[in-house]
Amino acid sequence: MANIINSFQKLTSLEHLFQSWFIFRKGKRKREDVLVFERHLEKNIFNLRRKLLSKDYKHKPYHSFHIHDPKIRLIRKASVEDRLVHQAVYSVLSDIYDRKFIYHLYSSRIGKGTHKAVNALRKMTQKVSNNLSCPCFALKCDVKKFYDSVDHRILLRILSKNIQNQDTFCLLNEIICSYSVENTSDKGMPIGNVTSQIFTSIYLNELDQYVKHTLKAKNYIRFADDIIFLSQDKNYLKSLLPKIEYFLANKLALILHPKKIHFRSLTQGIDFLGYVTFPYHKTLRTVTKKRMKKKLDKRLDEYFSHRISEYSLSQTMQSYLGILSHANTLKLQERLKNTYSWK
Repeated sequence: MANIINSFQKLTSLEHLFQSWFIFRKGKRKREDVLVFERHLEKNIFNLRRKLLSKDYKHKPYHSFHIHDPKIRLIRKASVEDRLVHQAVYSVLSDIYDRKFIYHLYSSRIGKGTHKAVNALRKMTQKVSNNLSCPCFALKCDVKKFYDSVDHRILLRILSKNIQNQDTFCLLNEIICSYSVENTSDKGMPIGNVTSQIFTSIYLNELDQYVKHTLKAKNYIRFADDIIFLSQDKNYLKSLLPKIEYFLANKLALILHPKKIHFRSLTQGIDFLGYVTFPYHKTLRTVTKKRMKKKLDKRLDEYFSHRISEYSLSQTMQSYLGILSHANTLKLQERLKNTYSWK
């Protein structure tokens, strides 16, 4: 209860704001807007704290731009001050909610992440299949346009169950209502906000609790809006689908992407978070391999035309080798090292 009662006090403490700054600036210290803010860091944080305490803080408009990831995504970038507030809020909400989440939620949590999720899936397939002596089937699905579909009123109603401090709740309302998708006034979250990550976990925790306590499904993993169920019985998985769709539509105003609902057997390979899990090994998704090659081709061209440094090229290579190290890809790793040698 102390976490809830003292949430605004903690959020606005100088210690927490400075700590949030040091977390936020990791990997961003050379960016112009971050450098400008840090030039007068103490003054800026003291001013921000004053605005928060006096309830004068207002979220600024977002700067919009597109990225290829690999499809085109519209990113909304907040000001440095707003992103510092996001980080401070993220930390407080994580403290409050982490113990309320199911164990097999792997996104935006300390000690979890993509690779832990894929490893958990592999262990779960071994358990469901009784060490490969029985069949194992997967139902995999994700929410259609999740970030654009989040309903602000539903999200705020969910938050109100645990955020009893009115000042904290008003700040969350300010952040949530600072953005909405085109032609709506109360839907959507910006991709790129750290608060959007924790709001995703909180919003879809409603589904997790329904799955756990009402459906009583045991072999279930979620990463953001990527959902996967395992069972020896394919018909059981098929029976879950309409229940999930009904719950999402009626409780969360969401729908599953019709083209991303897949039933797969372990022998066919279960595609999850960029890796494909088979009975005796896991490999990288084919499209991921192609994207990796395309990116390395581009980076090598940039290096030889002196647009990036050798260190930058090396960092890209090491990053991809790290991704490959989590799958059975020794031959592919050697092929990449040989093909993309620049010395």
